[in-house]
Amino acid sequence: MGQLQGKVAIVTGGGSGIGKGIALAFAAEGCGVVLAGRTLSRLEQAATEIRALGVECLAVGCDVTDEAQVMALFEQTMSSFGRLDILVNSSGAFDDAPLEELTMAQWNNVLGACLTGPFLCTREAFKIMKPAGGGRIINIGSISASRTRINMAPYTAAKFGVWGLTQAAALEGRDYGIAVSCLHPGNTAVERRMSSGRESDAEPMIPTADMARVALLMATLPPGANMLEAIVLPLGQLYIGRG
Repeated sequence: MGQLQGKVAIVTGGGSGIGKGIALAFAAEGCGVVLAGRTLSRLEQAATEIRALGVECLAVGCDVTDEAQVMALFEQTMSSFGRLDILVNSSGAFDDAPLEELTMAQWNNVLGACLTGPFLCTREAFKIMKPAGGGRIINIGSISASRTRINMAPYTAAKFGVWGLTQAAALEGRDYGIAVSCLHPGNTAVERRMSSGRESDAEPMIPTADMARVALLMATLPPGANMLEAIVLPLGQLYIGRG
């Protein structure tokens, strides 16, 4: 207990799924949390659960694809807490279709939420963490960053990009004490997947709490260490050789 006592984290996509699971795990270790996402009502519900753990929590409606809203998110965090130790980029979007049927709206929605958002948030975090002497950024990638499935071009491209952004940011941040990591989830029992009816969502799943345990490990490593990449998936999931 108390591994993150006195620290502050921004968790995008923190109102549900993996983001919420990570926010709860951090809060249980004493971390103040700023939840960001598009649906404020969902964020407020999650914030109530987090405050029940005895830590401060701020819910901020924010579309991470909007530069002005992202800048305002970080300004509000600093105004409320005066510091930022951890950023978790967990916001995302999913859309699948054959390439010839994909619309620009579908492409831009997925790339915006999954890749542009993490870029904008990482940029703003660097502006705070560099002068402060360090921090941690955890990007939520996907096993789709290495092995895709059919009809998933936008999501696959975005998650490949997240892994590339992670490496670029880790390189730029290391001389300033900023550790940047990428957590690649396999099948995880988030709300969207449990109710989708897709055949792939009948495969083995792991709970969001298991994913959050790995994120917590990344966040609590000694300052001189970084877990650059982690792949976490159900033991029975088809991954090597998946189709």
